[in-house]
Amino acid sequence: MNADITGHHAGPHVVVAGGGIAGLAAAHRLALAGHRVTLLEADGRLGGKLLAGEIAGAPVDLGAESLLARRPEAVALARAVGLGDRLQAPATTTASVWSRGELVPMPKGHVMGVPGDPAAVGGLLSAEGVRRIGGDLELPPTEIGEDIAIGAYVAARMGHEVVDRLVEPLLGGVYAGDAHRISMKAAVPALFEAARVHPTLTAAVHAVQRAGAATPADAAGAATGLGGSVFLGIDGGIGTLPGAVADAVRAAGGEILTGTPVTALIRTGATGWQVVTRDRTFDADAVVLATPAGIAAGLLDGHAPDAAAELDAIDYASMALVTLAFRRADVPALEGSGFLVPPVDGHTVKASTFSAQKWQWVADGAPDLFVLRTSVGRHGEEEQVHREDSDLVDASLKDLAAATGLSARPVASTVTRWIGGLPQYPVGHLARVARVRAAVAALPGLRLAGAAYDGVGIPACIASAHRAADEIIATSKRTDPGAGHSL
Repeated sequence: MNADITGHHAGPHVVVAGGGIAGLAAAHRLALAGHRVTLLEADGRLGGKLLAGEIAGAPVDLGAESLLARRPEAVALARAVGLGDRLQAPATTTASVWSRGELVPMPKGHVMGVPGDPAAVGGLLSAEGVRRIGGDLELPPTEIGEDIAIGAYVAARMGHEVVDRLVEPLLGGVYAGDAHRISMKAAVPALFEAARVHPTLTAAVHAVQRAGAATPADAAGAATGLGGSVFLGIDGGIGTLPGAVADAVRAAGGEILTGTPVTALIRTGATGWQVVTRDRTFDADAVVLATPAGIAAGLLDGHAPDAAAELDAIDYASMALVTLAFRRADVPALEGSGFLVPPVDGHTVKASTFSAQKWQWVADGAPDLFVLRTSVGRHGEEEQVHREDSDLVDASLKDLAAATGLSARPVASTVTRWIGGLPQYPVGHLARVARVRAAVAALPGLRLAGAAYDGVGIPACIASAHRAADEIIATSKRTDPGAGHSL
């Protein structure tokens, strides 16, 4: 094995394992701070779950398609790497729920599907379901302890129907998980904290809504310069962000290698590391593991076995995206940006996004086409994701016809699978993450980042990357930078 000592900076050498948006954001932060950075990505491309592509000549995202604008991290990173003028608010944000055979407008005034006013969900729930929501006010306070499953808690307070018809489809779009397993503390932290101090769930929802009104959408919009949109896209696709960040890392002197999986970590001295790949070994002063939890577990097993065991227990869900292009003239009038599907109704698709209506850049890229996509797969539904492409396309067309009346055949289709793409956040997830971080903190110069820890959204992944990078930067400032080998 040969040690790699090349680089543009004289500062400490940090190796980042993983070239998804978290790894790229960490590398960017470290390179701008003067560190010598090498990023190693196992796959042949960068970006992880962010992937720009095309269908029938139309540009489209084949992975994540929007970022939360009310958090600053993703918007700031996009601007820092030259994409600020390409940030774009959705052309429409009006969505529906395909429930009991009807497309019903998504109710307003809810917090992740939990309503503050029973009347607001009257078009979606049965009369009995609406009455059951009001029963929350008559129940004694619920002791929720250190964590609780959001589905179980909401069902106990407001009934199963609001979970089945609203909470499940909304959470399913984020985590592809089961609301009766997902941690309320991790998935909806503001509601969890409010529920701990208010006597009813309704009062907790109102408290969250009041807090949101104190920092209204127009204030968030002023911060982004793009109005009050909760979500933003990028002209050309969210999938263009990884390449722009990678270019910025290289411009700052960083090295990026794809097709280079890390196979082992070796301790060198008190604080250094050797990062082993199939062909090379890199000497590093610090390491950021921005890989899926299972890969991080394998690399940490000999150094922090307790952390490795915790990481190895993190479960993942798979999903598939079916992207379809139709002749625009063949598509009936469709409302809004798409629809969500309650799993209780037993359909194959869990959501559909009308990309050509939601994003102006998609419509402009192919004016004669109507591009949409469906998503398939929830936790425990691996068999759905692994169906033949043609089966997934046919199942999507069947559900689209039933939901919208769209009967045309597409001129093109593509299926993108994200196997093990979404980490699950069950009850106790944040406590597990805290235990992992405490164990890893005993390893000088090693930090973790990615979707497995503090949130699966793009801003949350970037925030975890910045946390890891900043801790390494802070440690390096307390040592002699001239040594070049110790953190």
